[in-house]
Amino acid sequence: MRIIIWGINYAPEPTGIAPYTSELADFLKKRGLDVEVITGFSYYPFWKKGPESRGKIYRTEEINDVPVHRCWQYVPGRLTTAKRILHELTFGVTSLFRALFLKRADVYVVVSPPLGLGPCAWLVTLLKRSCYLFHVQDLQPDSAAGLGMVRKGMFLRLMYAMERFSYRHAAGVSGVSRGMAEAFAAKFVPEQKTFLLPNWLRAQPAVAASAESVALFRKTHAIPSNALLAVYSGNLGRKQGVEVIFDAAEKLAESAIVRPIRLIVAGDGAARASLEQRLQERPLANLQLLPLLSNEDYQVMLKAADLAIITQMPGSGQVCFPSKLLSVLAAGLPVITSADDNSDLALAVTEGGFGVNVPASAASMLAEALQMAAAGPDLVRQWAARTGWVRRFSPSVMLSRMEMAILALAVTQSDEQEALDRMPQGMNLR
Repeated sequence: MRIIIWGINYAPEPTGIAPYTSELADFLKKRGLDVEVITGFSYYPFWKKGPESRGKIYRTEEINDVPVHRCWQYVPGRLTTAKRILHELTFGVTSLFRALFLKRADVYVVVSPPLGLGPCAWLVTLLKRSCYLFHVQDLQPDSAAGLGMVRKGMFLRLMYAMERFSYRHAAGVSGVSRGMAEAFAAKFVPEQKTFLLPNWLRAQPAVAASAESVALFRKTHAIPSNALLAVYSGNLGRKQGVEVIFDAAEKLAESAIVRPIRLIVAGDGAARASLEQRLQERPLANLQLLPLLSNEDYQVMLKAADLAIITQMPGSGQVCFPSKLLSVLAAGLPVITSADDNSDLALAVTEGGFGVNVPASAASMLAEALQMAAAGPDLVRQWAARTGWVRRFSPSVMLSRMEMAILALAVTQSDEQEALDRMPQGMNLR
């Protein structure tokens, strides 16, 4: 069986959607399927392409025995809504032509965003008499509207129309959270073509963080041994709303506290430049902004930390799910989250009992939660004891679940095609 995975992000991009798409391709390849990938040139989360893409429209390489067809896309130096649209549009055009000239696949697994890949996949599967699974990592129109990135008007209506078109013509529509599954139902996607396919706990190379390396990390970053260390790591973008951590740090700096509290924000993304400028204008002794860490340094930081902070902007909690939650829980680290009360993130914290959630962008409440954790080490240990909740997202379970969904679509498509081929000439109106 032949599968083509089609999405803008792929290895070696270290964060975001890319690692999941890459691990899916590797898993399906090891399961004996014929797998190829259509993707863009690596750029995320730095929003900068490497020198290997210079002057290239297309390039094909192999990663873990999987053919990877890279297609040119415009990557803006400074991200705006208009430039993001152009970024996704250019990839849609170049990848469409690449897909048309590749050998037909039994199923096309289309990873969204970009939303515009839906109509592209419809055209390809129409011409090649195949089908596609529309795998949604982010409800892009809802996210854009909720964050105020796109004003109400013609363009937003166009986005919703494109979304409806993509769902209607897909053989299957999948999402990574319960909130997305509920959104699909509200958008009238038939239940029989809807799949809940959460992201999984990523297979990170094991790093044994010794007591010496942990102590060295704290010493290097001037963090007192008795201080509560809370860390954020990952993308620094609009949806993440990391600014609330900076706001909370300012409030903590003004408060009388018994135990020192130190915060680290490590990552890269569209908001990094503004965060750097903010620290230059208003330096904070209790907060450090670090670059995106290697896996080894990231694992050491988690071992050195007492808890992790995960943040979301108001209005984004039901349109995406932060996969970073899985990696910090796997490290045995409890969390303080800042998200909408009805978000999947907040509901997971309540269900698992491995931390506490405060409302999105509520800096004062985030500061209070950090003070509560600093004053209550027993409470933090209780949270840490419940991080085993994450085991339900094991790769073997979740990747097998995704494989079954893909194979089910392939079988259905094969049966439909066989029935169409048996029709008398002139009766096939498809």
